[in-house]
Amino acid sequence: MPGAAHSPRMSIRLLGIDLDGTLLDPGGQLQASVRDAVRRVRARGIEVVLCTGRRFRTALPIARELDLAGPIVVSNGGLVKEIESAQTRHQNSLPSELYFELLEAMREHGPPLVYIDGYHQGTDFLTERIDEAHPFQAEYLADHGEFCQIVPDLATDPPARVVMMTTMADVSALDTLRERVLDAFGDRLHTHSLMNKNYRGHILEFFAPGTGKWNALQKIAAELGIENDEIAAVGDDTNDVGMLEGAALGIAMGNAVPAAKEVAQLVVRSNAEGGAVEALERVLLGA
Repeated sequence: MPGAAHSPRMSIRLLGIDLDGTLLDPGGQLQASVRDAVRRVRARGIEVVLCTGRRFRTALPIARELDLAGPIVVSNGGLVKEIESAQTRHQNSLPSELYFELLEAMREHGPPLVYIDGYHQGTDFLTERIDEAHPFQAEYLADHGEFCQIVPDLATDPPARVVMMTTMADVSALDTLRERVLDAFGDRLHTHSLMNKNYRGHILEFFAPGTGKWNALQKIAAELGIENDEIAAVGDDTNDVGMLEGAALGIAMGNAVPAAKEVAQLVVRSNAEGGAVEALERVLLGA
């Protein structure tokens, strides 16, 4: 039950934990107390897997600061990468036949961002017509343009494999776009609408069906011989709901959206109030 005083007794062997809004404080920083708590969890033999909406390049410094090795779930489950080698273990690509349809639908709002698995090539995403981007998206591109390839036309020579397609704007504009795309595509696409925790506005993301942090975490668990009832998960946003609901121990942050709190077994303090350490201590109790 959400908000319960004590976590259930169980055998936890794998922890999937979100970054922004969860492990990181409101300023996007990793506190020393959180780093120490992660170390204690790992010392108990529990595998810790970061599960984030970030792309691999921006999640990697935090994984290294935590001294983590092995798999990391990035792009909201679109990719599972190896921390040490940056090699890809799993990728859930957007079906190529949907790419052009979705591109045209998103272009009515503005130029989308097309994310690819190009870490070793120095390109994380592509876009076009940057002068027509929403101001919130333009701010993001100003900071991350080094790893963005601007092309004349995303329909010409499209990427072979697309991890996801996104756009950034104010929430009302994105809600309108989301409704229009879902009316046209239905269950042929998976989508998230998230608050942009590091920039203004919201992010609207489109993936292949079946993409998500929980599905990616299950793949990792299967490779390790770990069952669902041996998994814990901690998160705060709509993209965490699947793993909070699927895990044996789902912990929502005090700053979490209502949908995350509703499916969690426990709700801890916010990420501004030491909630990450509290959540990690609850995982240790569950283990």
